[in-house]
Amino acid sequence: MLSHLFAPWLARRGIHYGWAMAGATFLTMLATSASVGLPGVLIVPLRAEFGWDTGAISAPLALRLALYGLVGPFAAALMLRYGLRTVVCTALALIMVGLGLATFMTEIWQLWLTWGLTVGFASGMTAMVFGATVANRWFTARRGLVLGLLGASTATGQLVFLSVAAWLASHLGWRMAVIPAVAACGICFVLMLLIARDHPGELGLAPYGETVVSPPPRRSQTGNVAWLSLTALADASRTRVFWLLFLTFFICGLSTNGTVQTHFIPLCHDFGMPEIEAASVLAMMGVFDFFGTVASGWLSDRYDNRRLLFWYYAGRGVSLMVLPFSTFTFYGLSIFAVFFGLDFVATVPPTIRLTAQSFGRERAGMVFGWIFAAHQLGGAVAAWGTGASRDALATYLPAFFVTGLACFVAALATLVLRRPSAPLPVPA
Repeated sequence: MLSHLFAPWLARRGIHYGWAMAGATFLTMLATSASVGLPGVLIVPLRAEFGWDTGAISAPLALRLALYGLVGPFAAALMLRYGLRTVVCTALALIMVGLGLATFMTEIWQLWLTWGLTVGFASGMTAMVFGATVANRWFTARRGLVLGLLGASTATGQLVFLSVAAWLASHLGWRMAVIPAVAACGICFVLMLLIARDHPGELGLAPYGETVVSPPPRRSQTGNVAWLSLTALADASRTRVFWLLFLTFFICGLSTNGTVQTHFIPLCHDFGMPEIEAASVLAMMGVFDFFGTVASGWLSDRYDNRRLLFWYYAGRGVSLMVLPFSTFTFYGLSIFAVFFGLDFVATVPPTIRLTAQSFGRERAGMVFGWIFAAHQLGGAVAAWGTGASRDALATYLPAFFVTGLACFVAALATLVLRRPSAPLPVPA
């Protein structure tokens, strides 16, 4: 494989192969997350073409978000059992199939099958659990920075692709808006196939920041995938830190993927802003999210992660409470985009680090998978609930107020977190 040639070439230049893995993971997560965020641009065109109401469209999109998270803990176990590269390449192929089939849909059940089920399931295998697995396996030093970069890729891919998709949907039709995401997934499929490795030990390397080379775990001894994941959940669920992280990440998904990512463009449309301009605001948010999440990763290596989470959730709550009072012009919303963008997924690096510190490196991926499932369940609740609220009340504003209040609850919950003690032992 190309990795056996590329790794020595990088080593001669003083570059650890973990950085190549981080780069390939960044691009893959960026491309696959675009497929998750894309329907935010399509709600208005789908309403116009098929006559479906917002609630009917929001329901399968809520399933997509739920699966995006619920698959996570089992994806971590699948990566342990069958290998990271095999699982990710399979997921990329499924996403391309789901997106391609979506362009032929004419009935609402087909939206459930393509974006709801296929894309939701496949993208869940390449979500933040994938990034957490790569960061924990390949990095000891600079792990927080890597988590920040990979966390930024998820939200940045979901938001930045939207401006291109909105332009294509407005000028060439919503079906053409799918093409950039399909092409990006195809490129990443080839990239992962050529350079991805499951473990640094396969290349005779120690994780970045260590000197001792550990052999990769034997897949035949890793056990049943479902049992591995459920055992990790059973052990973690006996601790308070798990449930507090579960609650706060539920609210994180409620406020980002579910409310803002899915319904921000229709909200702006209700106030007379064209879809392309609204998508541009989200793209701006994605740019600031990149810098905010990378900075959060850097901070999480140096400061108390519990205190960081308090300020992130409190700041997000303020942003959402202020949003309804904006002018809903491009310039007025740009201020919201800056502040909310810096905080969009800044919660990810501190949450992953607290998980790894509490439950250990080998189980961190699976335990974080269950915490990430809470994130996507929160997103699913908000994606459906915000759409249903819009249909019932003829306005999005109450839903955005409630989401802001929920962020203050998350901020208070972080104050109850205790400093992590020794991680739970891994069962033999």
